[in-house]
Amino acid sequence: MPGFGDPYNSSCEVSTGTTIIAVAFDGGIVIGSDSRVSAGDAVVNRVFNKLIPIHEKIYCALSGSAADCQAVADIAQYHMEVHSVEMEAPPLVLAAANLVKGISYKYKEEMMAHLLVAGWDKKNGGQVYGTLGGMITQQPFAIGGSGSTYIYGYVDSAFKPGMSKDECEKFAAHALSLAMSRDGSSGGVIYQVTITKDGTKENIISGDSIPKFYDL
Repeated sequence: MPGFGDPYNSSCEVSTGTTIIAVAFDGGIVIGSDSRVSAGDAVVNRVFNKLIPIHEKIYCALSGSAADCQAVADIAQYHMEVHSVEMEAPPLVLAAANLVKGISYKYKEEMMAHLLVAGWDKKNGGQVYGTLGGMITQQPFAIGGSGSTYIYGYVDSAFKPGMSKDECEKFAAHALSLAMSRDGSSGGVIYQVTITKDGTKENIISGDSIPKFYDL
């Protein structure tokens, strides 16, 4: 008989637990997440990729209920594809963020999903948007998920306006590593995506390559 924390117990919601981060730089963005998925006290997936493409150069990072987040991302992905065909051009990052915001607000009573939307477009370059509770805010960087509560001090101290692409990648990896070392719902590997006008680069940081929190 399934008990508390058992992933097969229907009373335990499968949650991404999680730590997510996105940061903009001159010419693009870096978006990243941990990979742990839990149901109650049980870890049901150690290497789940929480970075989902909405379009070629627009990604979202998921936190909240895993099923709800994936549903929002799937809906947004479909509508952005249709939108780009109708416009005969790649969609704006702001359009994707507004779509995610609208879906999140419409189903706020039924769904538990907090998505960060980030990407690059020709009009506005690299952009990062938070969409919590149907509200949309553009920020130089944003964090979310259960692990974010452990790293507000670090990110506020470590972030510097005008950081390069490499500095932003390092900043995101260090923030995620610190959260993963403190938050029991965050862990696994680090997924990271860097988006610029030249394309999209995906990276996985695992094992000894993950920065050690005591070296930060």
